[in-house]
Amino acid sequence: MRIIAGKYKGRVVKFPKSDLVRPTTDRNKESIFNYLTNQIDFEGIKALDIYAGSGSLGLEALSRGASEVHFVEKDFRVSKMLEENISSLNAKNECKIFRMEALRFSKLKDHEKYNLILADPPFFQHDIHTVVKNLIVNNFLIEDGILLVERSIQTKEKDQEAFQQEYFRKLGDSLIYIFDNQKNFS
Repeated sequence: MRIIAGKYKGRVVKFPKSDLVRPTTDRNKESIFNYLTNQIDFEGIKALDIYAGSGSLGLEALSRGASEVHFVEKDFRVSKMLEENISSLNAKNECKIFRMEALRFSKLKDHEKYNLILADPPFFQHDIHTVVKNLIVNNFLIEDGILLVERSIQTKEKDQEAFQQEYFRKLGDSLIYIFDNQKNFS
């Protein structure tokens, strides 16, 4: 797994051999970031990689110009690998790791606001539905910020019902959902 573009292009992102981590494929990551590049200017943004795993998505945002990236990863062993990936880029000053569950993080009242939130939870983990709602309702996004969620095609019906919207794009066996802070949950 490599960083696709930007100042760290070609650098390796290590991930643990584990069922705990299912990194976004390079092909999907490239499609996601091609879309995002047409929507936002990465230069100087603040990004959040929630369910971070090895940090592949957040590190891609950093490589493309984000000034600060926060990562949320609950598993200690996986977060140590994330820490190693950040260190290998000499990017400790631009990154912060929150070692906690995404659900708990999304309920924080005292938090930063982000231009971009990337969420790639384990495909069959359904707390993402509540996490997305919390991130929107608790104003984690700046006014024109984007929240992007990658899910499995196998969870499509449940996801569309919970998210109250259709998926934005299909990438292989993944579905991409896009949210902004105007999303209303009933």
